[in-house]
Amino acid sequence: MSGIPQVRKTGPRTYVPAELILGGQVVEARAAGRIGPAGAGSVKTLGVAVTDAINPEGIATEPTIANGRTVLNAAPLPTVVAVADSGIEVPVKYAAAAAFGDRLKAAAAGAVTPMLAEDDPRSYVGKCTQPAGVAAGSIGLVTTA
Repeated sequence: MSGIPQVRKTGPRTYVPAELILGGQVVEARAAGRIGPAGAGSVKTLGVAVTDAINPEGIATEPTIANGRTVLNAAPLPTVVAVADSGIEVPVKYAAAAAFGDRLKAAAAGAVTPMLAEDDPRSYVGKCTQPAGVAAGSIGLVTTA
């Protein structure tokens, strides 16, 4: 083979969501090439959603009646989402407290939690880069894997 095309040079990759995704959630691969919020301990994580997005089927195309008037959302959520991966630092919700430098895995609903020694190494999503560490339920910095 004399050469290959470069698929991505800079910036996050975009994906089509399988369900509602909120910016800051860890996301995982789903069926049919789509993504969704990562489940606890997922080994199919792709990174952290940078923006909010909805699956194409979730967009309301029929108007509703509000106060006797027909209303249609003229600014729906996008149907693609950018995902930060490979060393990009982003804010994420922590399900459990983490210390600066802790290795992290996905927790429920796209949050992160510190890895344990017995965890599958494939579940690693990044490390805590918040200098003072992060309390449970708080937002803190993560450098993606």
